[in-house]
Amino acid sequence: MTVRGEQHDLSRREADRLRDALGRALTERTEFFNTVGEHRDDGSYVVSRRGADSSGHRKVFQNFDAVAKLYDRLPPEFTAEDAGERGLTGGRRHMLVHHFAEHPEFDCELVSRQPLTARKEESSE
Repeated sequence: MTVRGEQHDLSRREADRLRDALGRALTERTEFFNTVGEHRDDGSYVVSRRGADSSGHRKVFQNFDAVAKLYDRLPPEFTAEDAGERGLTGGRRHMLVHHFAEHPEFDCELVSRQPLTARKEESSE
């Protein structure tokens, strides 16, 4: 195998280890307090409610960039209603607001539980 112009010879065992490590890196599951974010090996990104196993408690995005674009379209202070996309139920919208507040990539915090509301930090407006 050639990396940055350098030739590397791998044994079958080393190649298997490398493949396994790449698979783990590409399929990353991060659990937060209320939600889970999962980067799948097909490039998709899944937000799910922590501890739930039905498809009604998850939203599959084409990739993480699609989640980031949704976040960017939200106003500086947003509710679950604002986070809604076509086909998203109330529970999934609430899950997304929680995920935005929990995931370190999104600079916002929950400011109210009734109605569920998050506010972006000044620097991300």
